[in-house]
Amino acid sequence: MRKSRWHLTVLAAASCAALPGLAAESYPTKPVRFLVGFAPGGANDLVARVVAARMGPRLGQQVVVDNRAGAGGNIAHDIAAKSAPDGYTMVLASVASLAMSPALLGKVPYDPINDFVPVAQLVDVSSLLSTHPTGAAKSLKDFVARAKQQPDKITVANPGTGSIAHLAFELFKATAGIKVINVPYKGGGPAVIDALSGQVEYLAGVISTGAPHVKSGKLRGLGVTSLKRSPILPDVPTIAEGGFAGFEASGWLGVAFPAKTPLAFVERMYKDSVATMAMPDVREQLQNAGLEPAVKDPAAFRGYVKSELAKWSRLIREAGIKAD
Repeated sequence: MRKSRWHLTVLAAASCAALPGLAAESYPTKPVRFLVGFAPGGANDLVARVVAARMGPRLGQQVVVDNRAGAGGNIAHDIAAKSAPDGYTMVLASVASLAMSPALLGKVPYDPINDFVPVAQLVDVSSLLSTHPTGAAKSLKDFVARAKQQPDKITVANPGTGSIAHLAFELFKATAGIKVINVPYKGGGPAVIDALSGQVEYLAGVISTGAPHVKSGKLRGLGVTSLKRSPILPDVPTIAEGGFAGFEASGWLGVAFPAKTPLAFVERMYKDSVATMAMPDVREQLQNAGLEPAVKDPAAFRGYVKSELAKWSRLIREAGIKAD
């Protein structure tokens, strides 16, 4: 009897030791929840749904998009940070929640660096400075010259205080040494409406919001904040081309797991993220919405999050920007 019990104990220990490897080989064995911090319909939701639809078949399990809107994306990130690190909950990691909110709000309910395991950056999100076609500025150079001639006179709409577009423009203001009147709106839609009607002179918004109106001639594009021109607005120069060499202020979205998620699961999800983002139809859908595929591996993404947190925290602190 004692020998049998000893045998069972050894076998049980051996089985437990083998479990991590077996789990990694079979992962995933059930649907994966993909948390998104914004409501359906926006750029964040679009990225998540396009990726989830194509990644699921590769994983052999459904990737279920779970929209948990609120607090600028921070609710979803908080849920992710507190979820079990078992590979079955991931979040659409955003520049807003991991690099901007900590400084903007003073405190968030999670640690943007230590509570997550970055898996892969997926896309860059550029911003666009535009104006009404009847406006005085025909170029970025004209805009800057006028802003310097009339400090604190020119109005520039943005989708909301602390939004990617707002902070990208704040960085440009600091770089160009200009002062204007920021007009924050509750979303990109209302800001565009007033820019189209001429209620505000300029619009600093994400490129996906302004691009259709630039294409139709209802707005004039002055500059994009990415290092390279956007494929959907190839005739609009970058801000770097407009006289500010090296300027870049892109938002970004990616995938992250809760901290302590097994490395094997992270590597599997990264591999399938790369394959998904290489699919022509995925790239086309995202680029048509002004979202540029830009994949970084886990180590590079972690380093990028750290550098972005430092960059945006410094800007927010120096500009004295506070959340509404």
